[in-house]
Amino acid sequence: MHIQDTHWSSASAIAPGGGPAGAQTGNGRAEGPRTAPLRVDAQRNLEHVLRAAREVFGELGYGAPMEDVARRARVGVGTVYRRFPSKDVLVRRIAEEETSRLTDQARTALGQEDEPWSALSRFLRTSVASGAGRLLPPQVLRFGVPADADAEEGRVPQQRNQPGAGELRLVPEEPAVADDAGAAALLDVVGRLVDRARAAGELRPDVSVSDVLLVIATAAPSLPDPAQQAAASSRLLDILLEGLRSRPA
Repeated sequence: MHIQDTHWSSASAIAPGGGPAGAQTGNGRAEGPRTAPLRVDAQRNLEHVLRAAREVFGELGYGAPMEDVARRARVGVGTVYRRFPSKDVLVRRIAEEETSRLTDQARTALGQEDEPWSALSRFLRTSVASGAGRLLPPQVLRFGVPADADAEEGRVPQQRNQPGAGELRLVPEEPAVADDAGAAALLDVVGRLVDRARAAGELRPDVSVSDVLLVIATAAPSLPDPAQQAAASSRLLDILLEGLRSRPA
């Protein structure tokens, strides 16, 4: 059962046995306010909200209302707003966490796989399995959208692309939902995976960083049955990986 934050002051002012906080116990020692249980409850509520937000935004996109997050978390919408004063704050939190998760997965694949194709495919499989692709922030998933060179100056360095390929860009005009530094780190490390696989002749020369992130976002269907979802994701990813691989002329 959810405990409203508004009860904090009254709950903390009562000591065991009904006396005021700080009252002496039978052994003569003063007992301080008992706030620990409520702190645990508040932390649990926060975890419920974050988990629910990942699920709801993953299924419905970042346009889903806060009320849906509250229902999924089984808390009042007021509790969600006490933790996150606006929807933008919650969206930013989720997007930044998922961007960081993808970056860590890419770094792990880069550091633990010597074979370039194995490193790239490991990153894709791990990322799709985690479902993080459904929560990629919009400003790092901008496929084939032209951007003005002056507007781009001082932001994420131009991504690794072959001529004519779709480009992945940060778009200054749009509200950011993840910090530029986190997005830049993700694009950089995925770019290194792409460069290695391309240099080894195992990746099609026209495949860009944006294509790889598009695979992550595409290969994570949301199905009601977890087993069906895992099977569908794995099958779709197998097909997409085959499409990324280079073929002898």
